[in-house]
Amino acid sequence: MKNIGFIGTGIMGASMAGHLIEAGYTLSVYNRTKAKAEGLIAKGAKWCATPGECAKGQDIVITMVGYPKDVEEVYLGANGIVDNAATGAYIIDMTTSSPVLAEKIATIATQKGLHAVDAPVTGGDTGARNATLTILVGGEKDAFDALQPIFKTMGKNIAYMGTAGAGQKTKMCNQIAIAGALSGACEAFTYAKASGLDVQKVYDAISTGMGGSIQMTGVVSKALKGNFAPGFMLKHFIKDMNISSTTSKDYQVSLPVLDLVLKEAKTLEDKGLGTEGTQTLLKYYTKK
Repeated sequence: MKNIGFIGTGIMGASMAGHLIEAGYTLSVYNRTKAKAEGLIAKGAKWCATPGECAKGQDIVITMVGYPKDVEEVYLGANGIVDNAATGAYIIDMTTSSPVLAEKIATIATQKGLHAVDAPVTGGDTGARNATLTILVGGEKDAFDALQPIFKTMGKNIAYMGTAGAGQKTKMCNQIAIAGALSGACEAFTYAKASGLDVQKVYDAISTGMGGSIQMTGVVSKALKGNFAPGFMLKHFIKDMNISSTTSKDYQVSLPVLDLVLKEAKTLEDKGLGTEGTQTLLKYYTKK
């Protein structure tokens, strides 16, 4: 399986696709904004004008797009992947998307003779650049096994979570945990500043202790230095939290912390800050 179609070459997708080229795979690429694929084209990737064209004749098709509506469009829309992929091809959605949609795509793909897996990732732009992503996979176990060389090109911790949709459900667990850790770190340093402490000294003192977290050291630490550039955009985290909140109702689970952080993040997005990194949540507390 050497021929791959890669759809979605944004902040993370471009790095992920680049690793596949470096590993010797033959890549065709599509992105709504061609300029974002120019670096890959310069490395030898073939440009395709539509998702369907990108899927034709490929052994594997990988998607890394924005929102569930984008996933549904590129897979099931006119001139989409499912209608154009060759029988027996593997189709891998690495977008963080809806578990229900993942199940729907898998059902339709199976009827078309395709092998569909949902494989959302965590690790942000740093993980994508360094090929150290955690990849959470749902779908047929045989498909998971067959795709190991592909996954290992892009990530380190590759986990099979169960049948179709299980990868997306696991990613929601991850995002729910992030919401609490991110907001907790923001609140801690807001309290430190308000109480008259040296915030940097507080960070140095607690970040390596039991109160520390990857969100504190890898994300909120940037905000403390005035850096709000996105490793992971706030608007995309809002999308993930929306999916978590909506599906939690289907599973009859209450997520009060997540729902509160979602409300706070939406307030910032309404102020035009959605394209900043998730560390911009600190602004919610410092500007209250």
